Amino acid sequence: MPSYRIRTATPDDLDAARGVMLDTVYRDFGTGYVPRWHADIIDPGAAYLDGARHTLLVAVDDGDGAVVATAALDSRGPAHPPNLPWLAARYPSGETAQLRRVYVRPEHRRHGLARRLVRALLDFAAADGRYRAVYLHTDPAVPGAEPFWRSLAKVVCDEREAPGGGQGIVHFEVPMTPGHPEFMEMIIM
Repeated sequence: MPSYRIRTATPDDLDAARGVMLDTVYRDFGTGYVPRWHADIIDPGAAYLDGARHTLLVAVDDGDGAVVATAALDSRGPAHPPNLPWLAARYPSGETAQLRRVYVRPEHRRHGLARRLVRALLDFAAADGRYRAVYLHTDPAVPGAEPFWRSLAKVVCDEREAPGGGQGIVHFEVPMTPGHPEFMEMIIM
């Protein structure tokens, strides 16, 4: 079984982290790089390393030292547009920790890396002390994404059920309080 280290990314990790992210948006999303959605991928240092309330984590394969997974958190809530107005109001910037870029290279999936990365992001959010909610959204067309997030979070809006289907995105809230029973369940799983 491979072994991995989860740690905060350094400037030396940014090229490898960007590679994981770009490979994911091209291979799994099928969209490729879209500037309005993926600007943080091009400059992850500015997006995640420059702000004290933001972070970028990497999972490093102990065998070869390669960055094989990423996970990020920032203090920007979902913007309207393109998201629904009530989502932007429920998860305002500054009070919301948004999980982003939880991506694992295909050959390293099914080893618990995404779950470990999310736990570390939740610890980061809890330590900040100013976040009142943890939010994320996912495209259910990405293989494995929706079932993974449903195992950790509560659906707050499934746009596929809205009139017209919206963007087809599923929006989630993750329990962030370490004493919260759902958080404890997530840790045990």
